[in-house]
Amino acid sequence: MTIKTALVTGCSSGIGKNICERLLEDGWLVIGLSRRVPEFSTNKAHASFRHLCVDMLDAAALDLALNSVGSVDALIHAAGILRVGGFNDMDLEDGALMWRLHVDCSAQLVKKLASDIPQGGRIVFIGSRVANGAAGRSLYAATKSALIGFARSIALELAPRQITVNIVAPAATDTPMLRDKNRNEQAPILPLMGRYVQPEEVAGSVVFLLSPSAASITGQQLVICAGSSL
Repeated sequence: MTIKTALVTGCSSGIGKNICERLLEDGWLVIGLSRRVPEFSTNKAHASFRHLCVDMLDAAALDLALNSVGSVDALIHAAGILRVGGFNDMDLEDGALMWRLHVDCSAQLVKKLASDIPQGGRIVFIGSRVANGAAGRSLYAATKSALIGFARSIALELAPRQITVNIVAPAATDTPMLRDKNRNEQAPILPLMGRYVQPEEVAGSVVFLLSPSAASITGQQLVICAGSSL
C-alpha cells in the first residue's frame, strides 16, 4: 500500500494538532508547520511526523520552508487566529493579520504546492461558521468569507486533475484560540447543543474529505455547528 503524505499548518495546537494526530494514527506521513514544536512530535510512535518551524505571517520564511516540502498528497491549512470587536472597535491591523494568515497564506500554499499534488490529491481549508457574518466578528468573518470564494475558484482549476478543494467550517471549537485573551473579553457563543464543537470532530471531517468516499466532493463548505446555524 502506498503511504501518502499530508502537509498540515497550525500543527502545534487545536484543530491542526488533532488533524495531525488523526492522520498519523491512520498511517499518513505528516509534515507540520507551526511556530512551536508540537508536544506529540517528541513521541517516538510519531516517527512519521516531520516538523517545520516557521512563522507563517512571514511570507519569505514560509516560502523558504515550503521549498523543502516536496510533493504532498494532501494540503490542510488549519492555522488561524481570531480578533474580535464591534464596528466602533475594529482594529485594521488585526484585520490585516487575519487576512494574511487565512487568505494570503492559503494562496501562498496553493501557489507553491498545488502543481506537484498528484492526480486525486486533496486540499482542505479550515474556515468558520461565521463566514456569512457575525456581530463583533466582522473582520474575521470577512477573511473566512473570502476563503470560500478562493477555495471554489481553485477547485474549478484543479477539478480536471481530480484534486478536490473543500472547506471545513466549525462553529466555536474547544481549542486554545477559544480562550485567547485577545478576544477582548467578548465571550464565545455557546451552540444550541450546549457544548462547543470538539477539535476531534473537525479532524474527523477533514479525514473524511481526504478519503476515497469524498472523491467527488469539491468546492464545498462543510459546516460543523452543533446547532449554531439553526
